[in-house]
Amino acid sequence: MDQQDLSKLRIDRNPVAAYGKRRSFTRPLIYAAMLGALAIGGWLLYRNVQSVFSVEATNIVSAYPSQGYTALNATGYVVAQRKAAVASKATGRLEWLGVAEGSRVKTNEVIARLESNDVLASQDQAAAGVNVAKANLEQGMAELRDANAALKRSQELIEKKYISASAHDSAVARAAKAKATIASLKAAIVAAEAGFNVAKVGVDQTVIRAPFDGVVLSKSANIGDIVTPFSSAIDSKGAVVTMADMSTLEVEADVAESSLAKIRVGMPTEIQLDAIPDVRFAGSVDRTVPTVDRTKATLLVKVRFKELDPRVLPDMSAKVAFLEKELAPDEKKPVTAVNSSAVVTRAGQSVVFAIEGEIVAQRAVQRGSPLGDLVAITGMPAQTKVVAKPPDAMQNGSRIKLTQK
Repeated sequence: MDQQDLSKLRIDRNPVAAYGKRRSFTRPLIYAAMLGALAIGGWLLYRNVQSVFSVEATNIVSAYPSQGYTALNATGYVVAQRKAAVASKATGRLEWLGVAEGSRVKTNEVIARLESNDVLASQDQAAAGVNVAKANLEQGMAELRDANAALKRSQELIEKKYISASAHDSAVARAAKAKATIASLKAAIVAAEAGFNVAKVGVDQTVIRAPFDGVVLSKSANIGDIVTPFSSAIDSKGAVVTMADMSTLEVEADVAESSLAKIRVGMPTEIQLDAIPDVRFAGSVDRTVPTVDRTKATLLVKVRFKELDPRVLPDMSAKVAFLEKELAPDEKKPVTAVNSSAVVTRAGQSVVFAIEGEIVAQRAVQRGSPLGDLVAITGMPAQTKVVAKPPDAMQNGSRIKLTQK
């Protein structure tokens, strides 16, 4: 190899030139990677922010089919048609009380007694007077028998002219007097017996009896209290107990006078008690009180229970639904229902969107009959929280944010 050829074999020692070639090749790749990362980040940000739906929640509930036939709703209280404040007609100290709140009593059952020593003594005195009157009558009857016998003998003697006319007249007068005395003595017995009855009534008035079958609601007096019919004395009591006939329980509901045209006697109703919210009681309109409350512009409507439940008590608050028609047996059971706006159509199928944390799950349901603002559904349990008004773009797995109503 000649010298000219060897001069061509040189090593390029310029590092700047070599690095510049490599840099010109990798720079587009770096830019592309950065742009891709920015695009992915933007898409994720858009997905996390723009796809979150602000929605309101509602619950699937248990509802009754009667809501679809309700013409009017009203509120009121359970009352007993037959109720009494039981007191004594006599005045005295209460010495015995045989009942307490909740006690069940029968008609004429003794529930309390007053001290009765004074009236018992009066009764004994009256009874003795009756005995004296009867003894006097026996004495008078004996006198009458003797006078009649003497008159008979005098009649025989006067016919034989053995006695004078004046002696016979005395015998006649004695018999007449004895007979008149008997009438007086009999009247005395009647008077004595009347006095005994008065004393007996006085004793009976110290015994307080139940006026009808019922339950004791409250107790107003205790042993040792002074009981008087008018309760005018200091620390005296009027009624001893208050009781009610539980078989006459009914609901008194206030109905606006502008809605009276919607109500009629015999109209079927459904009664819900706040104390027993899971039970609906069948009832009907029994009567209306023909007086309007001016202050509230309402009329009192009496609603009777078709079947009484032992859990129903006086003064319970009640809600009454006046129904347009009588319910069928299968319409008396609760059904699952939800606000009608929560049921939407997806791919030709009725669905709801159940809320599961921050996302929703699409669930298929079957739509039933409308119940006012609700609609009956099957396929989802009660108390499930769902989206109230799902947007058209909402799908299974969509992210949500709950807002307050």
